[in-house]
Formats: sequence, C-alpha cells, structure tokens
Amino acid sequence: MKRIALFLATNIAVMVVIGLITSLFGLNRFIGPNGVDVATLMGYSLVVGFAGATISLLMSKTVAKTSMGVKIINQPQNADEAWIVETVRRFADKAGIDMPEVGIYQGEPNAFATGAFKNSALVAVSTGLLQGMTREEIEAVIGHEIAHVANGDMVTMTLIQGVMNTFVVFLSRLIGTLIDSALRRNDDSNGAPGIGYYVSTVVLDILFGFLAGIIVAWFSRQREFRADAGSAELMGQSQSMTRALQRLGGMHAGALPENMQAMGITGQIGKLFSSHPPIEERIAALQARQQMQR
Repeated sequence: MKRIALFLATNIAVMVVIGLITSLFGLNRFIGPNGVDVATLMGYSLVVGFAGATISLLMSKTVAKTSMGVKIINQPQNADEAWIVETVRRFADKAGIDMPEVGIYQGEPNAFATGAFKNSALVAVSTGLLQGMTREEIEAVIGHEIAHVANGDMVTMTLIQGVMNTFVVFLSRLIGTLIDSALRRNDDSNGAPGIGYYVSTVVLDILFGFLAGIIVAWFSRQREFRADAGSAELMGQSQSMTRALQRLGGMHAGALPENMQAMGITGQIGKLFSSHPPIEERIAALQARQQMQR
C-alpha cells in the first residue's frame, strides 16, 4: 500500500506545481474570444496529466527512501540482512530481472517495491514484518514485491494515472469555462477567464480527482491479485503466500497520527479507494488457484 500511496501523493504534488507554473506564465491559454480551443486544451491536458504521473514515477525511489527512512543494505551487517539480500537475489534471478536495491525501514508489518524501471527497482521490508513473521512468510512477501517489479506494475499504474489525470484536467477546465461564461454572460472581457473559472476548476479538480482515484485504486487491486499469484509461482506453491496473508490479517496496522485520525476512511466508501483488496479475497483467490492446479 505504501508503494501506491507514495506514488499518488507525489503525482498530486507535481500536478499542483505544474498547474501553478503554467498559470503563472500564461502557458494554459486555450481560452479565446471564441471560447475553448478543444485541441489546445487536450494537448495541455495530456502534457500536464502525464507529466505529473511520469515525474512522480521517476522520483519514486528517492521519495520512498527519504520519506520512509529506508536503510539500503549495501553490505549485509548480520545474518538476517544477508538472508534478505540473498532471498531478493534468488527471486530476481528467477523472475528474470536485475538485482534490485534492498532496504529495511522502521515501521509496522509491511513491504514495498518501487522504481521507474524493472531493472533498477527498490525492494524494502519493515522491521515489523521481520519481527512478526516466519522466514517462509517473509519470503512469500518478498516474492510478492518481486512480482510487482517483474510485472512492471509501477509503469502500468503510471500510464493509468496519466490517462486519469488527462481527463481530470480536460473536463475540469472545459466545464469551468462553461460555468464562467454563464456567470459573465454580458461581460465583455475578450475571452479572459474570470474568478468563476478559477474557483470551479479547483473544485472540479478535487471532485474528478476523487473519482479518478477510485478507478486507479480498482486497477491497483487487480495488480495485487496478480502479484500474489506471482509470489506463488516464485515459491513453487501457494501455501506460503496464503499463510503470510493470514498472518497480516491478524496484525494491527499502525495508528494514524493524532492530527490525522479524523481523515481516516472506513466502511464501504473506504473500500473504493483502497489500493489493496481485502485479505480474505486475496486468500480465496490463492486457494482457488491452488485448486485449479490440482
């Protein structure tokens, strides 16, 4: 989940910065005396939409290392670190990718993989995961992350996010222009946007951004099922990944900081924005896969 959360947060930040820069320098001039130039607006939307997603992808490893406090294992300092590195190397060789960077970070049971390219990725595991799971279960989790890398999931999510960003930018500015024109029907301003345009585009960016987030989260959940299956392939059986998921299901996630507790999303609405399917569904999918292979 941290892999997707970091990517989405960076993408939003980059989109905001790009939007401010283009407005400041007047690079978003697709509104003229005759209304919206749709072709220019679409080109602008594509550039802004994919720039945000692409830049956040290229920054993903750096952002992850910095924000998560990942300690990269360049030279293993103990037997546990050596075992983690060797496990990643074994799975990377089996998956046909170059050896990723390997790291450990302080935190609740979790792990993530990130990076712009499958042959220069980062795989990191938390101290909580290492302390709360057996080695076999940790291997399955590492296999899951290697499967993400081998499947090119970060690039896939970047393309999906870029498409969603493009629609958000295009629709919010098109509708914002129509709202602004309706509010200033008798106002001759040579086609320059008014306050109605700026307010409505900000509101619509947020609204459409939430809707786009639901679609991106749905795709992310499908990639999780595939990564679970990939771990089973690397392990040669499904039981280890199933046990790892069962163990995760019995662990408590880290509490939100006090100033963010009110922002927690629970219930059916929260499921729409979840980057991961419920653990019960993931276990059921693995068990169904195992039954089909018998």
